[in-house]
Amino acid sequence: MGKEAEQEGVVIEVNDDTAKVKTSRHNDCANCGACPGNSAMVLEAYNDLSAKAGQRVVVKIQPDNMLKAAFIVYVLPLVASLLGVIAGTVLAEKLGISAVWFQIGGGCSTFLLSIWYIRYYDYHARTNAKSRPRVIKILK
Repeated sequence: MGKEAEQEGVVIEVNDDTAKVKTSRHNDCANCGACPGNSAMVLEAYNDLSAKAGQRVVVKIQPDNMLKAAFIVYVLPLVASLLGVIAGTVLAEKLGISAVWFQIGGGCSTFLLSIWYIRYYDYHARTNAKSRPRVIKILK
């Protein structure tokens, strides 16, 4: 399990037990480039400390969760599509017919399954308190 990353930021909105925190991007974020914007990103963090809008806070992020999410979002659809094309090819060969439509169907269906899984993963990641960023300190 990787070391936890901490980010400083400003709370821009509070809803129930969550806070939207605007933070500057760190080196890992700049290298990834997945988040929109050049210099800042907004995190939705669990707000244990009841931070208010406008307060500076420290947010704890699990890097392992970020890497897993990046893999699922960017790599899984590609791998699933490739496996679908291979499965379509094998099925067409067993049936002794042209493989093109089976490859297209296999690739498209596994791609759509991977998109469904991404939505499922996203929903559970947002509702799992362990995987969400967490406000750990309110700065003066």
